[in-house]
Amino acid sequence: MSTTLLLEQHEMARMLERLASQILERHDRCDHVMLVGIERRGADLAHRLSARLEERLGHPVLLGTLDINLYRDDWTSLEGKPHIGQSRIPASVDGRVIILVDDVLYTGRTIRSALEALLDYGRPKAVELLTLIDRGHRELPIHADYVGRSVNTSRQERVDVLLAERDGEDAVHLTTSST
Repeated sequence: MSTTLLLEQHEMARMLERLASQILERHDRCDHVMLVGIERRGADLAHRLSARLEERLGHPVLLGTLDINLYRDDWTSLEGKPHIGQSRIPASVDGRVIILVDDVLYTGRTIRSALEALLDYGRPKAVELLTLIDRGHRELPIHADYVGRSVNTSRQERVDVLLAERDGEDAVHLTTSST
């Protein structure tokens, strides 16, 4: 296996600043916006974005987390039982713009699951998608509204987002199998 470093800590920080700026360009004061991070690393990124937005706005932006394990379409084929976590949606989603946050956009199946889970909480005005890395290979008609970086990959490659909160460092790696 070979591993290539795609993003270092300072690049990831700069990318999150840019993504926060794009949210503000589109939603001004973010009065009707709720960031919802997909557990696990998407939730960590949503927390970071929320802090950046709050710093710029001078007021908090609603922040929630969404566990999608119950909604996955592959849970019956997984070895063992999926761990079902807890979603935390702090207010009604009705009439709000929800910005779903995830680390890597690949086939689109995770986002499909997240949309299904989110709709159990109500009817948002709109749902937008923010992803740190878009690696292509969609199996569903899903696209991101905010993308940190698009990376051309093969299906044999893997993109790993490491975050200090979980992994002790901030980095993005591309791993190629030697098959």
